[in-house]
Amino acid sequence: MSPRLFLDPECADANGLVGIGGDLSPSRLLDAYRRGIFPWFDEESPILWWSPDPRAIFEMDGLHISRRLARTVRSGRFTTTVDRAFGEVIRGCAYRPNDGVWITPEMIAAYTRLHELGHAHSVEVWYNGELAGGIYGVTIGGFFAGESMFTRVRDASKVALVHLMERLRQRGFQLFDVQFLNEHTARLGAIEIPRREYLQRLRKAIACNVSFL
Repeated sequence: MSPRLFLDPECADANGLVGIGGDLSPSRLLDAYRRGIFPWFDEESPILWWSPDPRAIFEMDGLHISRRLARTVRSGRFTTTVDRAFGEVIRGCAYRPNDGVWITPEMIAAYTRLHELGHAHSVEVWYNGELAGGIYGVTIGGFFAGESMFTRVRDASKVALVHLMERLRQRGFQLFDVQFLNEHTARLGAIEIPRREYLQRLRKAIACNVSFL
């Protein structure tokens, strides 16, 4: 598949599908993210590339933190780290026995490579020395693409999200992409914006000279 055939979000169909095929090399993945496109497929499908309209994001001041969650964060019950256990986090996100598999072994290998190159990061949440939850995503400039999160202890993934959002704000990130809106992210404050607006904001975000670490 030629990059010209899929790296144009305006070519997406009504569901947001841009193209089929290609590979998950670091250069192709980063080129796709820069253009507002991401891979999403299962073990029975070829690689599928998406740019939905509308697009789901968190505004940088838009995370809804309930009083109970705020108390949990302040309590010190959990410990948070960054990039300490990326492989464990992505495998934790992939383990969804009742929801099907979209973080395939191919995806795990590809995003682990991005992590090794400094473009993918994780936030880990620990409870009694064990990994309790986490979140991972891709960064380019001031853009963060949240890929997935998981929890093994109640509220652990939400604590990871709170820590992540605080980190992004402190470092001057401009755009937090969550791709598709679902019931869970909507409750946490995610919103939808038109793809055209998303792409405009994306171009500005990736031009920012900021660092996640």
